Amino acid sequence: MTKRSKRYNNLVKDFDNSKSYDLDNATKMISGFSNAKFEETVDMIINLGIDSNKTEQQVRGVVSLPNGTGKDMKVLALVNSEKEEEAKSAKADYIGLEDYIKKIKEGWLDFDVIVTMPSVMSKIGELGKVLGPRGLMPNPKIGTVTMDIKKSINEIKKGKIDFKTDKDGTIHTVIGKKSFKDEKLTENGRELINAVIKLKPSTVKGKYIKSIFIKPTMGPSVKINCKDYI
Repeated sequence: MTKRSKRYNNLVKDFDNSKSYDLDNATKMISGFSNAKFEETVDMIINLGIDSNKTEQQVRGVVSLPNGTGKDMKVLALVNSEKEEEAKSAKADYIGLEDYIKKIKEGWLDFDVIVTMPSVMSKIGELGKVLGPRGLMPNPKIGTVTMDIKKSINEIKKGKIDFKTDKDGTIHTVIGKKSFKDEKLTENGRELINAVIKLKPSTVKGKYIKSIFIKPTMGPSVKINCKDYI
């Protein structure tokens, strides 16, 4: 059994984790859970009734959170000289190609997202062993391999995120900061849930959304009532 700190136990002394709550009330509860000395993030965990061993049932997509994530996303634009000005105008944090590919090979990973163009992917492919396991490999399906570099970077900076199921059929991603107003967390959470629902694989039988939780960094998970999403 995990030993909890006194701080944690004080936070949850009146919390009944056997109950489920609608999304609005769950985000309000999150507000009262924290006394950490740093800015906590709030994550949403969605457990899906899929067979993650079947490629056609794996769920991956993108969603633009209406209120952003609260995080300043560091974007690396791996582009040729013709697209450098476009990346600069979109305020990419790092812009270049060969030098950054070399830096990544040497272990540099001080960025959150890579945006690149189709003609460059052959050079980036050799970084798959480094980027793949960390979820950093650019992908045309999520809009990070594109000729419209400016649009892609702007969307990421405004709160566009990608999500995918893990080996257990679970999506786990940030929906904002603890300091967000309750209604902003609710809006972001609802946007993510709706995006996941739209991606339901046609071969899934039975219950698709098995359970949903939201959780601050240092607090307990709050279970969401799924009746509105089934």
